[in-house]
Amino acid sequence: MKTELFVNFQNKLQESCGKVILGKEEAIRKIGVCLIASGHVLLEDLPGTGKTMLLRAFARCIGGEFRRIQFTPDILPSDLTGIHFYNQKQGEFEFRPGPLFANVVLADEINRAVPRSQSALLEVMEERQISIDGETYALEEPYIVMATQNPIESYGTFPLPEAQLDRFFMKLSLGYMTKEQEKEVLRRADTRDIIGTLSPIVSAEELAELRRSFREVELSEPVADYLMSIVTATRESDRLAYGVSARGSLALYKAAQITAAMEGRSYAIPEDVKCNAVPVLAHRLAVVTGSHLDADEFVRQLLDELPVPVE
Repeated sequence: MKTELFVNFQNKLQESCGKVILGKEEAIRKIGVCLIASGHVLLEDLPGTGKTMLLRAFARCIGGEFRRIQFTPDILPSDLTGIHFYNQKQGEFEFRPGPLFANVVLADEINRAVPRSQSALLEVMEERQISIDGETYALEEPYIVMATQNPIESYGTFPLPEAQLDRFFMKLSLGYMTKEQEKEVLRRADTRDIIGTLSPIVSAEELAELRRSFREVELSEPVADYLMSIVTATRESDRLAYGVSARGSLALYKAAQITAAMEGRSYAIPEDVKCNAVPVLAHRLAVVTGSHLDADEFVRQLLDELPVPVE
């Protein structure tokens, strides 16, 4: 396999998105992993940390049609998927596609929509298709849903159900910039102007090749066993209401393969599994009521406890 394709993609992505968001190389790399794995991204963080700007910059790097949806409590499923309307001139019904018919969909503050509207994303995120009035419409690749939500504000929000959380390949967080990074942001041009200068870094053909060839990365038996030991431990723990789904274990496997390829290797090592475990697995878990650990802390503690293969 040509690992240089993955290395070049990561370098270009870091260079472009790094112009917009400073000091968040790891988050940028992981969003790139999600794209190659045909997965979706949930970015959860405090207000004003650059969530929307980062995802806007990423959309510019991908190219294709981009649509941003501001989720609100009064948004309807048909506002997302589209509707059939009667064309009086033609004398027949026509389909008007909604904003989900794009290559890159930014679902801003997704947890502000009611569950009925949130569920409009279930089919599109898993099947890459939309069913409306008995008709099914296939969506063009690449297709990625990038959602944001605020973890500290509960008024007027509706938590995503487990079935929908499981459809996100990763859940990421940015955090605050350092003092020096924020000083640089204060002095430079407006972030929106910088985003406007970005151009696509990967063609549809190149992305298709990345998505095909990452599967050639080998996970040895010890590394695969290490991955499954993490997954199995979540299913057997009495500190969790439920463990990782099969979709989650497959996502961790893919993330390890792509991470290895981005490092220029045709084989994965335990660190490729370990560095992806929290963003891939934590949002798929539910700790029991009264636990002093949240899901992220549980996975980190699990990684510290489980033996790591040395070969």
